[in-house]
Amino acid sequence: MTTTILLVGHGSRDKNGNVEIEQFSTEWQSRNPEWDISTCYIEFAEILLDDGLDIVADAATANNSNKVIVVPLILNAAGHVKMEIPHHINKARERHAHIEFIYAKHLGAGEPILSILKRNLTKALASIEMPDPRSTGVIILGRGSSDQFANGELAKMARWLYEKTDHDNIDIAFTGITYPRLETVVQRHSLLGMTQVVILPYYLFTGTLIERIKRQTTRLQQQYPQLSFALSHYFGFENEIYEILDTRVKQATGELTQSIMLECDGCQYRELAESEGHHHNHNHDHHHNEQNNKLQTEFGVPA
Repeated sequence: MTTTILLVGHGSRDKNGNVEIEQFSTEWQSRNPEWDISTCYIEFAEILLDDGLDIVADAATANNSNKVIVVPLILNAAGHVKMEIPHHINKARERHAHIEFIYAKHLGAGEPILSILKRNLTKALASIEMPDPRSTGVIILGRGSSDQFANGELAKMARWLYEKTDHDNIDIAFTGITYPRLETVVQRHSLLGMTQVVILPYYLFTGTLIERIKRQTTRLQQQYPQLSFALSHYFGFENEIYEILDTRVKQATGELTQSIMLECDGCQYRELAESEGHHHNHNHDHHHNEQNNKLQTEFGVPA
């Protein structure tokens, strides 16, 4: 039986952003020919949620199915994911009582997103001749939300990236709604003595905000001629995004179960200890401790 899917993009005032979502959806369909994938948007597009839900309800009936999986193509769970999309799904259930609408999880902030950030960081560093990471600040730049948990996901990714790199200064900034803003964080990095700054947009596709970020970066380069700036690409077309969506559909259909990880599941220190026949401990040394250890050894300064 064909699986009927509605992919929900945010939508952009910049038509190129919606074109990219359509291109993404077409590619995702080609990777999964056994699925029937339609696309709609939350705003700034012709086919919005109500129309999209009606379209896939009819498609499911044509596919001899009574199920539709609604998949949000959205990174963080804020108002759109938590309230707006569920509201429209409930209305669609009233209009199409014979259809079971299954709401899949959003993309979320996890290891696949971290992999994209690491790869984009490496590419950005290469564009400025691979400078010393200790003197290179990194700013993960998100859209910003009134939802503290959505903003917290960005902070989590910044911490995870810190754990996996040699950069001493990895910060977050937002293009709107909340703070800090990009200009403030760049000023902070300049005062801390950074000589390079890499900006990592936490966005899926192009749009008015991506174009604004490009202009901001150009202006900041003029304001801080002593700094070298590198602006990385957004990450909507990265392979990990398709893989996350595949997983979300399989979880929604019950093909995959959503496992709950304990705090030490997948921990690199636990895996190393077990491979060497030792019990896991929580003395997780990290390369960022090197400076503290040096101070303690040479000057007797407590780490």
